[in-house]
Amino acid sequence: MSKKYAFCKVSISPLRKENSDASEMISQLLFGEIIEILEINNNWTKIITCFDNYEAWTDTKHLISLSEKEVSRFLDGFTIETELIRDIETPWGKQIITRGAFVPIDTSLNFNIGLHNFTFLEEKQEISYSLESFAKSYLNSPYLWGGKSPFGIDCSGFTQQVFRYFNKKIPRDAYQQAEHGLEIDFDYKLIGDLAFFSNTSGKITHVGIILNDSLIIHASGQVKIDRLKKDGIYSGENKTHDLCLIKRL
Repeated sequence: MSKKYAFCKVSISPLRKENSDASEMISQLLFGEIIEILEINNNWTKIITCFDNYEAWTDTKHLISLSEKEVSRFLDGFTIETELIRDIETPWGKQIITRGAFVPIDTSLNFNIGLHNFTFLEEKQEISYSLESFAKSYLNSPYLWGGKSPFGIDCSGFTQQVFRYFNKKIPRDAYQQAEHGLEIDFDYKLIGDLAFFSNTSGKITHVGIILNDSLIIHASGQVKIDRLKKDGIYSGENKTHDLCLIKRL
């Protein structure tokens, strides 16, 4: 049986644990993200994301079908949008997309996803980001469980989006991200290393990106910069997270 694919047509589509609006949001799709369709149940579609193999339910109306050939063509030449927001003209009217959306590498204003034509309504500002500057572009984005955009993002969504910009593919959740990379001693940490934090049961529940001078940028309340010590994160004089390990990707 051949696989069925689609892409996210809306700016941000909630991914839910169950096929219900009342169900917990566990992640999000951003515009242009390619998914494989596993099951359709009335207004809900069970999907698995092609980028990070994340399985969840989303609103069927947020998806447009693609053939396997169309998927291969798009995935061969995509990047992520770096501007905070950008206006595009779509077959269904004007729409805003956000930082992190999947867009073609081609810098022309017009692009296709499958048979659907899109047009950027303004030129892109060419900015060269370092890992630190791109991470800092999310500063003060509000914390949102399951979020992946500057308008609401969680700790592992933040780290995944930052590393995605630099073509480093890491899983969606913090405990999954901790399974990748080389473990580093605290005294040898560098900018761009990932620091993972655990709860009282030893389960990894939080992640952030290490910066210079023992600082860490992470999503907790909002994306912010705090002090990192050998035993954890300190906000002012208060320790907020217990350090578990550091990984270099």
